[in-house]
Amino acid sequence: MRSIAKSTVGMMLGAVVPWLAATAPGFSSSPDGQAFEQIQKGHYLANAADCFACHTQREGGKPFAGGRPIETPFGNITSPNITPDNETGIGAWTDNQFVRAVREGRGRDGSRLYPAMPYTSYTKMSRDDVLAIRAYLKTIQPVHRAVQSNTLPFPFNIRAVMRVWDALYFTPGEFKPDPKKSAVWNRGAFLVEGPGHCSACHTPKSFLGGDDTDAWLGGGKLQGWFAPDITGGMRQGLGSWTVSDIATYLKTGHNGITAATGPMAEEVLDSTSKLNDSDRMAMATYLRSLPSHSDQSAPKPAEQPVMVAGQAIYRDECSACHGLEGKGTPQLFPALAHSSIARADDPSTAIRLVLRGVRSVATKDEPTAPGMPSFGWQLNDAQVAAVLTYIGNTWNNAAAPVTADQVKQARKLLSLRNE
Repeated sequence: MRSIAKSTVGMMLGAVVPWLAATAPGFSSSPDGQAFEQIQKGHYLANAADCFACHTQREGGKPFAGGRPIETPFGNITSPNITPDNETGIGAWTDNQFVRAVREGRGRDGSRLYPAMPYTSYTKMSRDDVLAIRAYLKTIQPVHRAVQSNTLPFPFNIRAVMRVWDALYFTPGEFKPDPKKSAVWNRGAFLVEGPGHCSACHTPKSFLGGDDTDAWLGGGKLQGWFAPDITGGMRQGLGSWTVSDIATYLKTGHNGITAATGPMAEEVLDSTSKLNDSDRMAMATYLRSLPSHSDQSAPKPAEQPVMVAGQAIYRDECSACHGLEGKGTPQLFPALAHSSIARADDPSTAIRLVLRGVRSVATKDEPTAPGMPSFGWQLNDAQVAAVLTYIGNTWNNAAAPVTADQVKQARKLLSLRNE
C-alpha cells in the first residue's frame, strides 16, 4: 500500500494546479477561464482514471514520471513517463497522438499498446474528455526520465500480436447513454465502464488476458489477490450492500461491512476518494443494479470436523476484533458475517489476509487505517483452511470449503512476492 507521504504529494499536486498552469510551457501568465475549466475537468478525470497509481513509482517516484512495474500474467510492463517532458515524456506529443493512445491503444509511432494501459475502457471517454486530461498533464512538473516500457519476455514483447488481441477484445467507441435509464445510472455506468476501468481488476480474464464478458465484473485474479464480484449478487456480490454502503466505501475505504485493502486501497486513496459525492452515488447506483453472475449454485457443505476446528481457532484468534457473531466494528473491523470475500469461490484474498495480514486504507474521512496481523507464522495450512471454511459457512454464509492444499500453494506463491 502506498505510504501516506506519497498520497500527500498527490494532494499537494492537485492544490497547486492553478500556479503550475500559469507557469508551465504553453500557457500564458494569465490563462483564460476556458483553459482553467479544461484543466480542472482534466484533473478530475485523471483522478477518476487513476492515472497517478500506475504512472508513479511506489518508492521515491516523481508524480506521473513512470517506472512502476505493472504485473500481468505474461510478465511485467513498466509504466511510461507521462509528464510534459519533451524528450522522455509526452510534452512533444500532438493532441491527436495523445487521444489515439488513450482511446485507441496506439503509441506515438502508431505501434499497438498493451491493455495494461486500459484503453479498452478509456475509449468510452470523449475526445474532449481526453484532451482535458492532456491539458491537466501539461501543468504538472516535467521530469526527464527515460523509461523502457516493454519489458515482456519473448514472444509477448512483439507488439504486432496485439493486432489479433484487439480484434478479439477491443471495441472502440464513446460511451452511449441508455435512454431507458436515469441520468444518475448513466453517469455511474460511464464512470465504471470508462475512466474507472473497474473491469480491469473485477472481470475474469481469458487465457489471452481479455475480459470474459459472460462474467463481467464477476471477480478476477490479479497480483496475488482476488478482486471480488461487484455485481448485485447476494452471496458473493454487493446485493446485501445499500447504495449508501457502496458510496461510503468508495469515499472512505470503510463502511459497516468491510475495509479496502491491497490494490483496492490504492484505488480508493488515489481515485474514488477524490470524486464528488454525486459521482460516487452514481457509481453505486449503477453497480447495485447489475445482475449477478455467481449466485446460481450453492457450494457443497463443509465437513463437520473442519467446522469444529475452525470455530475453535476463530474464537481464539479472530473473535476479539470481529466478534463472536462475526459482526465486527463498523468503520473499523470488517463484519465477516456479511463478507463477500469470505464467501468467494476463489479464496485467494482471504488466504492472503490470514497468512500475511494487512493494513486498510487511510483517507481524509477515515484516517485510522486499522490493520490485521499476520497469522501465517502461527497457523499451519490445515488450520488456516479450517478457520476460513468456518467463516465462510456460518452466520448464514455459504462457501466452498478451503483446503490445506490451497493454503499451501498460496503460501508458496506469496513467498515469491515482495509485497
